[in-house]
Amino acid sequence: MGRVLPFVIAALLSVIVLFTPESGVPSSPPGTDKVVHTVLFALLAFTGLYARIPHILLALVAYAGLSEVLQQVITPLHRSGDVVDALVDVLGIGVGWLAFTRFSAWRTRRPRRRES
Repeated sequence: MGRVLPFVIAALLSVIVLFTPESGVPSSPPGTDKVVHTVLFALLAFTGLYARIPHILLALVAYAGLSEVLQQVITPLHRSGDVVDALVDVLGIGVGWLAFTRFSAWRTRRPRRRES
């Protein structure tokens, strides 16, 4: 459970961020939502890879598209789906993958501590 918990928390955060009704979304400067999408999906990718979830990157690409469709069709949300948001989500997945590969390489290169 130790490796999976960070992903579960990130996934719950994504549901809150992506499916909060428009009335609950704070106003922000233009472009802020793109940064939020990038960081959110980078976090999902990083924690999903850390948890060793099979095919997580493909699943996240599907989630990126599906979340935008759901935002458009779930009427009570009063939100609109955005193709650019989905593309930014995919960019975030790439950022998370890159960060995880760098993190993994760093972990394998660092010297192990000796136990006394």
